[in-house]
Amino acid sequence: MSIQQIAVKYTAVATAENGRDGRVATDDGKLDVVVNPPKEMGGSGAGTNPEQLFAAGYSACFQGALGVVARKANADISGSTVTAQVGIGQNEAGGFGLEVAITASIPNVDAATAQSLIEQAHQVCPYSSATRGNIKVELAVA
Repeated sequence: MSIQQIAVKYTAVATAENGRDGRVATDDGKLDVVVNPPKEMGGSGAGTNPEQLFAAGYSACFQGALGVVARKANADISGSTVTAQVGIGQNEAGGFGLEVAITASIPNVDAATAQSLIEQAHQVCPYSSATRGNIKVELAVA
């Protein structure tokens, strides 16, 4: 598999202090959050965690990609939502890995159209491109 080449239009910059049990902030100050491991992983669960941040970013990005493909298909996605569930767990190599489940609710189209739209969005979304072939990503229509 070759490495994708892009013409960068924007670069986000975030810095973490103390890893998964500290703080992460963007250089422009728009995001500044305490991060803590979830209770399920032995942490306090007091702050957010990298998996929640990834789920937030992926769901927003996928919703944007859905809008792109819907416009091309003249499909009405008003009132739609995209939910990303990001799971973390130990992998076979003894490290940790992620898996993602994307669920889209698109109330103004039939089920077949919704399925087609999310499959097309999965081809357009940068998060999907970054994860494709690396982790399990499941798509579903609510």
